[in-house]
Amino acid sequence: MLPEPHRLHQRADFSRTVRRGRRAGKRDLVVHVLVDHPDPGDPGVRVRFGGPRFGLIVSKAVGSAVVRHRVARRLRHICAELTADISAEVDIVIRALPGAAGADSDELRRQLRSGLRRLDLPVAADSGASR
Repeated sequence: MLPEPHRLHQRADFSRTVRRGRRAGKRDLVVHVLVDHPDPGDPGVRVRFGGPRFGLIVSKAVGSAVVRHRVARRLRHICAELTADISAEVDIVIRALPGAAGADSDELRRQLRSGLRRLDLPVAADSGASR
């Protein structure tokens, strides 16, 4: 499970990451990444604890509620594996595309890692084995 400090909750955080961040599209996922470099001179600067934050967008286009929840659980599990590898000031939003419903966990893991590497985030190569 993905611990609470590693989750995006606020709509504003999702919107900021999707609009201002960089994007990498894969077959079943779109990965949005925003590196938040706080300005030390800004009095409203937020101090972040706990590492990178992940947000998921799994729309009805992916499938029924059961299918959407299954996809979201798989993605949360994969994100939990990545928290130690990614810098703390990074926000990541993962949009599941309809093909994610038929993809297994290993394929989703490969696509997510590939998308993050394409966006210049240091993520170790996937071994291909199930966790």
